[in-house]
Amino acid sequence: MTDANKRQKIAQLVLDHMYPKDHNAHAMGIAIDEIRPGYARASMVVRREMLNGHGSLHGGMSYALADTAFAYACNSYNTNAVAAGCSIVYPSAGREGDRLTAEAVETHLTGRNGVYDVTVSNQDGDVIALFRGQSRMVSGTVVPSEEIAKHV
Repeated sequence: MTDANKRQKIAQLVLDHMYPKDHNAHAMGIAIDEIRPGYARASMVVRREMLNGHGSLHGGMSYALADTAFAYACNSYNTNAVAAGCSIVYPSAGREGDRLTAEAVETHLTGRNGVYDVTVSNQDGDVIALFRGQSRMVSGTVVPSEEIAKHV
């Protein structure tokens, strides 16, 4: 198995380990569609209860989608990582029935610090949110080493 294949297998094991316990993602209908080292793509459909008083997607909902993709991308190396800071802008509004996709891409990783850019777009390619997250790797792993050894 090549190093690239091993890293991909580890990223998939991280997803398989984290997602069943990700109660917020399940409650919001967020699916993790793809994971690779330093990358994750998540999606959800905007439901009526996600709308604000103006009838558009509440910013906290698109933030949660972006933050979820960010979490999987920065944990994809199987070192526990947490958010050190995040920012978000909302260029346009999401609407009920929109299928939103959040694509998290690692732009910088040095030592224990990472930076990830997440673009949230709808089914037409309109950008709904632009999120930047800074991660910090902390002690521990997502998947126990014994489990990794069984599969990699």
